[in-house]
Amino acid sequence: MGACRRPADPGLVCGETMPFDPPGGFGLYVHWPFCVSKCPYCDFNSHVADSVDQDTWRSGLLAELDHYGIKTKGRHLDTVFFGGGTPSLMPPATAAAVLDALSSYWTLAPDIEITLEANPSSVEARKFEDFKTAGVNRISIGVQSFDDAALRFLGRGHGAEEAKEAVTIAKRTFDRSSFDLIYALPGQQPEEWARQLDEALAFDTGHLSLYQLTVEKGTKFYSDHRDGAFDPLNDELAADLYDLTTEMTTNRGLNGYEVSNYAVSGLESRHNLIYWRGGDYIGIGPGAHGRLTIGGTRYRTEQAPLPGNWLSMREERGHATRIFSVISEAELRIECIMMGLRLVAGIDRRLFAAITGADLLDSIDTGSAYLLQEAGLIDIDGTHLRATEAGRQRLNAVIEALVLDFD
Repeated sequence: MGACRRPADPGLVCGETMPFDPPGGFGLYVHWPFCVSKCPYCDFNSHVADSVDQDTWRSGLLAELDHYGIKTKGRHLDTVFFGGGTPSLMPPATAAAVLDALSSYWTLAPDIEITLEANPSSVEARKFEDFKTAGVNRISIGVQSFDDAALRFLGRGHGAEEAKEAVTIAKRTFDRSSFDLIYALPGQQPEEWARQLDEALAFDTGHLSLYQLTVEKGTKFYSDHRDGAFDPLNDELAADLYDLTTEMTTNRGLNGYEVSNYAVSGLESRHNLIYWRGGDYIGIGPGAHGRLTIGGTRYRTEQAPLPGNWLSMREERGHATRIFSVISEAELRIECIMMGLRLVAGIDRRLFAAITGADLLDSIDTGSAYLLQEAGLIDIDGTHLRATEAGRQRLNAVIEALVLDFD
């Protein structure tokens, strides 16, 4: 495809000599790093800033878009995702400027999915119509709970009624909308979670992201837990809540298609499916990651994480990519296994071969696979390898058992 394969510097990567459409799809991720406040459970690359120079950030994102657009010119772009941070804090004009530039580089899918993550504050909900005018056609709202006490524990700045109003406005404004909830909070009982989930399902958005609370290193919750402020929900009760979630969503027509995501058929997040299926995606904005196949070689990319460093690096070097490295064949196989097993459908063996150039069965520990299958934790057939519902609840252990040591 391209003439260059292993550049010493990311600025020297050659563009493709002809369009390349990755087997797993092609998306664009745009990271907006700013939040009103830092949530105690959040380990994402997000920052609180007193002020943001909107013109500088808009021009910076457009410059990064050009940097990668030139390298991948002519591809078919399937999805765009504005993530964060809190991208609903950005001016809709910034989203519009990014979206208006896309056709300069790529052929846009007729049904391109363009998602924006949003907080449910009343201020941001009032901007939903402007984001739709800018070109956003799907919104994902970080509700996290419909219980005021839980929202206070989670450090959220909105109340339950404000969240409900934002979901209502989003559904009225966009053809496709989704929202997140966090469950398995300390002390949470099935009856309490069932009430919240029933309330969430009543909005009939067609997609929900339902995450169990995890305590990650580097977060306030991690230090709080270490200091004895709270204890996470025990694994047995968390598993019961997961089973309850699966039962209730299924009964309301939402299929679990990934460990934490549920959707009416056809309303799945197509952008996230690109990640889980091993497709290509560009990542721009502070800390954004990407995966790109250029000239037959797969690269990982990562932009400078701190907003100030990102701006200065882009100004000094013309781009803010701090990592542009080759992904080895072994690493690529492992990534595709780890991501693909998150999907309820599992890993498509033909797609795996198209992306990695290897047979899936040659890429796993078949002895362990046999034992896992006998234990009811995975299924393998002629087309797919998938974790069962029981296996998805023990996914880290399943992956660890399956992944070969390629060294």
